[in-house]
Amino acid sequence: MNQPAHSTPPADPGVTTTAEDPPAEDGDGVKGKGKGKGKGASFLLELPVLIVIAFVLALLLKTFLVQAFFIPSSSMEPTLDVGDRVLVNKLSYTLRDPRRGELVVFTEQTEGADPERSLGERIVTFLSSGLGVARPGERDFIKRIIGLPGETIAMSDGTVTIDGEPLPEATTAEGGYLSAEDPTEFGPVEVPEGHYFMMGDNRPNSSDSRFSLGPISAEGLVGRAFVVIWPLQRIDTLPIADYTTVPDRESATATVGS
Repeated sequence: MNQPAHSTPPADPGVTTTAEDPPAEDGDGVKGKGKGKGKGASFLLELPVLIVIAFVLALLLKTFLVQAFFIPSSSMEPTLDVGDRVLVNKLSYTLRDPRRGELVVFTEQTEGADPERSLGERIVTFLSSGLGVARPGERDFIKRIIGLPGETIAMSDGTVTIDGEPLPEATTAEGGYLSAEDPTEFGPVEVPEGHYFMMGDNRPNSSDSRFSLGPISAEGLVGRAFVVIWPLQRIDTLPIADYTTVPDRESATATVGS
């Protein structure tokens, strides 16, 4: 799955005086000359400042609040299709812990990648990602949180179990989010503290925490995907899955409607 999209707000064209406008009169009744030209020149001088302000606002928004991501693979079908664009709330996990059933964008940190980035490094990342250049040693993915820290996860006969209890998942034909049941056998494995176990909704075609990705650290979470914004016919919210019979854990039983 996974991967990002970018947008730049247009600059305000401003207001200019047309050639047909009569010259303005000053306070003494004397007709002014060249004032329209002065306003145009003033706007041209201010335009670079406006562009810089717009860029800084876009940088702050993308870095700290909300970011758009492009879906390049089928690992989250049918919830997310190839070509969808989603918005990710980057403040979600500064206010509370991640919850089971949420769709989360996270970063895979490979050898040589530094998870702690300065503001200067974030600016470089913003510019490079806007030009379509990936940051070395780092890739973004989107999956669904299935296992929480300290839980034991296993999978058999298409059913995921958490601490020995079956997780109530269903295919879309049954009103759930899975593309199909996956007969892959997995586990049991314990999710380390401070980590989360991720799976794609298209289980038979998802490279997730069952395989090379492994459990994802809390530091690698970018934020929660909460809405599809493109294409227009697919605009919709992305609610947290409702697990009414999962093991009795505070963060696992939270329910959010669509």
